[in-house]
Amino acid sequence: MKLATLKNATRDGQLVVVSRDLAHCVAVPGIAPTLQAALDDWDACGPALRAAYDRLNGGHDAAARPFDPAACHSPLPRAYQWADGSAYLNHVELVRRARNSQVPESFFTDPLMYQGGSDSFVGPRDAIVADTEDWGIDLEAEVAIVTGDVPMGAAPEQAADAIRLLMLVNDVSLRALIPGELAKGFGFFQSKPASAFSPVAVTPDELGVAWRDGKVHLPLRVDLNGEPFGCPNAGQDMTFNFPRLIAHAARTRDLAAGTIIGSGTVSNKQGGLHGSSMRNGGVGYCCIAEVRMYETIEGGAPVTPFMRFGDRVRIHMEDAQGADIFGAIEQTVARRQAG
Repeated sequence: MKLATLKNATRDGQLVVVSRDLAHCVAVPGIAPTLQAALDDWDACGPALRAAYDRLNGGHDAAARPFDPAACHSPLPRAYQWADGSAYLNHVELVRRARNSQVPESFFTDPLMYQGGSDSFVGPRDAIVADTEDWGIDLEAEVAIVTGDVPMGAAPEQAADAIRLLMLVNDVSLRALIPGELAKGFGFFQSKPASAFSPVAVTPDELGVAWRDGKVHLPLRVDLNGEPFGCPNAGQDMTFNFPRLIAHAARTRDLAAGTIIGSGTVSNKQGGLHGSSMRNGGVGYCCIAEVRMYETIEGGAPVTPFMRFGDRVRIHMEDAQGADIFGAIEQTVARRQAG
């Protein structure tokens, strides 16, 4: 099934069930007012939401209304926990090379993960706000999962059973701020502003055969200023699958229902000019830092600029028949307004 959160006067919005074709939705206050409430009581709410989803797809819900992604918040406007992995080691290797840093051997056996800010996500059509272009504004297109309760020490097999929903995410990075923060030895903070998630979160069964081995085997599509920028397959070159990422996060703590865990920037290994970009026949990129690293390797210096005010990014994923699955993240970079 497909679920979304519409913006309203409250912080956590209104939970709605969305039709498979993303055309209609229906509020379900009798089941759960918010997505977090549904996740907290999934054993009861899950089947009831599924029944509402079936009625909506069958055209049998008189309360259905058109679904407008522009009215959406992120499915969870705030979450108890947002932990982002870096499961595509091709991305890790390239970005660390840009900082003249080597990838430790442990990264190939033990997932890399950081704890991000989860108190104020932004909606899928909200702006990427910054004070200055000098911060090095970069997009990072990823897949993310939402868990139920996960006990401390859960094995990957147990963690797999806790996956409730999948989403897309734009995990924005401020590249010019990262080196200084990491040099302090205490991790990301100012360099990782608010993330935006896809309008819709979906249960794994919505992906059909594309969901297997704890991975999503479909291209993640990124457009930058209306031009194709990347379409790497999210199921390829993913060193650690989602059950492994969840188990890593739960090694020393319980994970509460509503925990979000990201895949890290989707990245496929490729050769040719600049990696290769889509215009050169490659699958392109899900962040600007990667193409800049390839440009540096091949030409001695990066050419592609980071995002500027007015730049537009679109992130979405289609099934094998070309149907949109999650709705699109569509954001424009904007200068923060004082006051």
